Amino acid sequence: MPEILLVLLAGIAAGALNSVGGGGTFVALPALVAVGLPPVTANASSTIALVPGAVASGWVYRREIAPVGGTSLTALTTVSVVGGGLGAALLLTLPAASFDAAVPWLLAFATAVLAFGRRLSRTISSTLGREIGMSPRAVLIGQFLLALYGGYFGGAVGIMMFALWGIGLGLDAAVSNPMRITQIAAINLSATALLLVASDALSAPLVLGAMFAGALAGGFTGAHFARRLSARLLRSVILTTAVTMTVLYFVRG
Repeated sequence: MPEILLVLLAGIAAGALNSVGGGGTFVALPALVAVGLPPVTANASSTIALVPGAVASGWVYRREIAPVGGTSLTALTTVSVVGGGLGAALLLTLPAASFDAAVPWLLAFATAVLAFGRRLSRTISSTLGREIGMSPRAVLIGQFLLALYGGYFGGAVGIMMFALWGIGLGLDAAVSNPMRITQIAAINLSATALLLVASDALSAPLVLGAMFAGALAGGFTGAHFARRLSARLLRSVILTTAVTMTVLYFVRG
């Protein structure tokens, strides 16, 4: 029961974080590893369990979805679905040792994007003297690479979307958040379709169910309260969590 409670609380926190700014995997993955799941299984379980939170958040924001960089919702979602499925296939195909070795570096990369993405965007815009404008094709290519990463690992993929759209299109995070949540749901749903069949995530149904329920509650609640939270405080919490988990994974490795 203590382990199930830990996973439930981690699911609530992860769903809430993803609904507002991203970083839920930084909470979900370590919690699943802590209760005894192998890293690859934990990552697959995390992807599956966080789907309901993303869908619930997307439902809350459904009337506020705005186009990104001239691309349609259909085109962007199609790219996310294809990339998410291919990323999940890579997770299942590559040796487990490859994932174990990659996790700390993936966490470090995601943390760096979170910490310096906004500053980089401002620096590039200031240097060029104008906002950067990506073409629709470039947006779709970037989204495919993010979806591939999201299906394989998923840690801070939502944060990276903020970074890509902010740096490349000058989009405000608040404006792009509804579309970001929709695309995370598309990536996770596509990856989940494969992981449910081909991974051993269902080998621990109680653990998966607890995180599933927690993520659903956290995603729905977090989306409703997103506008009431201090963006600076939330970003600080996510960054602190990301740095802590990155350090722990490097020490553990």
